[in-house]
Amino acid sequence: MAKRIDYYFSLISPFSYLGSKRLEEIARKHSAEIRVLPVNLGTIFPKTGGLPLGKRAPERQAYRLVELERWRDYLDMPLNLKPKFFPAPEQSAACLVIAAGKTGGDPLRLAHAIMRAVWAEERDISDSDTLQAIARETGHDDPGLMAAAQAPDTLTAYEAQTEEALAKGVFGAPTYLVDGELFWGQDRLDFVDRALSS
Repeated sequence: MAKRIDYYFSLISPFSYLGSKRLEEIARKHSAEIRVLPVNLGTIFPKTGGLPLGKRAPERQAYRLVELERWRDYLDMPLNLKPKFFPAPEQSAACLVIAAGKTGGDPLRLAHAIMRAVWAEERDISDSDTLQAIARETGHDDPGLMAAAQAPDTLTAYEAQTEEALAKGVFGAPTYLVDGELFWGQDRLDFVDRALSS
């Protein structure tokens, strides 16, 4: 039976960004399929006890920056600790990723690029022209892609993925689901690797 990882994430989550490429490498190692499932943390947090960044205690906000710097240096990845366009509304970008999957594109590659745009390139992913440019840069030249991203059923899919995540016990991003077992945080990817090895 083919192995599968359900990948619940936010396109404006720095920790999703930090883990995204490593997840792809782990999946390739195990010949595992990745279900690419952007979700809305604005819906998930209130239902699971989470808080948006601006409402967290100053101590938690400060420690988050320390962790981001540590992981940035450890993984040797470009990452702006305080990017110009953060937080940015991500619904349009999430729908673009979903539409890429529906139209035969590569949603994971597109998601990588969108997250990199936020965290390393100072680009505004809420801007339609920026999203179109990122789509082209990642080989998503289908003229119907933007229309598919704006279709009502794509937004419905985004909302359904968010509800699915809640039903599975997801409370933050990134979360990986392997054989019914949840792993929250890119720092749990070693455990994802081990779960796929069993």
